[in-house]
Amino acid sequence: MVAPAIPEIVEDEDIFAAIDARTEALQGLRELGPPDLVHLVKQSTKAGSRQTGVYHHVTGIDASSAASLAAYVNTLTYSPSDKSHKVVQGLYCCYNAFSHLDMRVEVKIPGRVESYCIDERGEKRVASDALWLETFLCGILRAYSYADDGSGDAIKKIVGFRRFNPVTNTETEHRFFEAAERLFFNGRQLGSDPEIQIPNPVSNHLTSGLLQYIQTTGRFTSGINLFEKLRTRDVEVSSLLAKILISGDEEVQAVRLLHDALQDVPMDYALLDCQASFCKSKGEGEMALECAKRGVTAAPSEFGTWARLAEVYIALEQWDLALLTLNSCPMFSYQDKDTPRMPEPSRIMLPLPPESALDEIEEGQPREGDPFESVNPSLRKLQAATYQGTFHKAYSLLTEIAASIGWDQLLKIRSQVFVMEEEYRSERQNLGPSKGPGQNASTTALRAPSPGVNGSVERQDAENGAEKANADSSDEENDKPARNSALNGETNNLPPAADESIERPEHTVASEVVKSVGEDNKRLCERWLDNLFMVLYEDLRIYTIWRTEMAQYRQQQMQYKKSAAEWEILGELAERLHHFPEAIEAYQQCLGIRFSAKAMKGILKMYEQEGDTRGMLAALIRLIAWQHKWYSEFSPDLLLTVRKLIEEEGAVKVRSIVQATNLPQSVLDLTHQYCQLCAAFHSSGTEG
Repeated sequence: MVAPAIPEIVEDEDIFAAIDARTEALQGLRELGPPDLVHLVKQSTKAGSRQTGVYHHVTGIDASSAASLAAYVNTLTYSPSDKSHKVVQGLYCCYNAFSHLDMRVEVKIPGRVESYCIDERGEKRVASDALWLETFLCGILRAYSYADDGSGDAIKKIVGFRRFNPVTNTETEHRFFEAAERLFFNGRQLGSDPEIQIPNPVSNHLTSGLLQYIQTTGRFTSGINLFEKLRTRDVEVSSLLAKILISGDEEVQAVRLLHDALQDVPMDYALLDCQASFCKSKGEGEMALECAKRGVTAAPSEFGTWARLAEVYIALEQWDLALLTLNSCPMFSYQDKDTPRMPEPSRIMLPLPPESALDEIEEGQPREGDPFESVNPSLRKLQAATYQGTFHKAYSLLTEIAASIGWDQLLKIRSQVFVMEEEYRSERQNLGPSKGPGQNASTTALRAPSPGVNGSVERQDAENGAEKANADSSDEENDKPARNSALNGETNNLPPAADESIERPEHTVASEVVKSVGEDNKRLCERWLDNLFMVLYEDLRIYTIWRTEMAQYRQQQMQYKKSAAEWEILGELAERLHHFPEAIEAYQQCLGIRFSAKAMKGILKMYEQEGDTRGMLAALIRLIAWQHKWYSEFSPDLLLTVRKLIEEEGAVKVRSIVQATNLPQSVLDLTHQYCQLCAAFHSSGTEG
């Protein structure tokens, strides 16, 4: 293992401010908790000098005992680059999300090691073996949860954060699965992904982490064995087992398992969703539709079941029903991870790891004191780039429809299924007494003509999540200024035709404005969906302006100039709108100015689609080196890409192509580590 350089966030005045801030934050933690905190007290080797506090965050360290955490602290006591200070004390803090305790190991140098835990009230408690088992499992789950996907988005959120791979061999994997088996049915205590409203035994952070680990490393046999044992205790675990069987290319066995399990629990929405996803992947749209409808009936308050039904309607090109289904999705306010909030430090030291030094990554990067890159305000204000959770997924589905049928056709279908504002105004005076609630979008999507539909969904159940989203007025109020300023903003030398080629959508009548309308065949659009249309309009408007300007500059044989940050945003915009060739073009322009992890990740996707092995490895080498530069030697997404390459091409060929690359050996060794990890797990293609 190549040890990355150690970042240091320095506290000169209150040297224990970071520890106090962590203790105060314990009562507000909701899910897996923050990354581990490592705090050191340094003292100058000169006599009579005062002490300084330094700290950094870390994930992936073995937290199975106090000894393993103390061993990590001991690796930090000697720094060849700083011989003027010595470490006299160290503290390792690791959160136990099961018991809501902060496990702490205090190391006096030289001297004793003390382990204890701090509860939410800040009081000391004894650290037992059972608590350490829970902490060990939480540590692995956090390492995957806080890992970067290769684009650099996660790395930019927390400064001074070292990321290690928590499971590097089959022995550690065995301990991981053993702990997961013992604590599996306590997993709901850890919370769940933002798309899940209520955590349950098969939908929580523990199951998400297990699935991600198994699919990343390709350890399907171990995963199947684990879930087979758990299935004997609860048949609902069959949905997790089926997912692993499908990923492990055991589809016949998975289909048989799903069939048998649904005989026992016919309305288990996780099983139905797995079945719908599998049928859709095989092009069996009608079969997927029946499964998705039953899934909605089984769990009408879960976003995932409605989103799956919308996906199936999109695949069947039933655009009106897709919009009605999308309108019925229960939306939840996004809750971010338990990111640490630390006091303002005296200074931050981020040494560059020498083994990741690569000229093309360093060239063109802004230096300290350089002015910020210029970015057009209209690009900064694109609301869609900030969406997460249910809103991100819903927007993705809406853009998929727009990419398939075009903006004008989307507006036409929207006006056919939803009551528009002008339409409502003209008809309001002619409305007689209320005709009653009638139908609603939820039941319309479910009762669409299709054989064998079982059951329906109550309006209240179907709309409860949407009403929650409407109640979240802060999101809506935040959307309005950005939308208005962007729509009314000026653009640089823009021809009028470019700005007017995208028709601005008319507002629909919000469901809270009126509860019944004159036409039974039209529905009331939720406010959040109406806002998504406005956000999509702004995305399309900016995209059209960009493409029009580029075409004009090319026609005049002039260079179209943008900053690297602007090209990166434009690439992300095009990718969001499913215009992948244009996204690649923007990412290439960005990389021509300076290195960008997000742009390189986009280029990696292109090479992956084209099956270009050498191109993929060239991108991977640079992404892995950039990750290492920012103290991250573990990215599950990059490891998965390397593993798939080795499965297709063989480890010998992959290692040979990497070694033949004309780059420093220390940089190539970082990629070789990913290859060695695949060999340690006996991945397909590593034999021989």
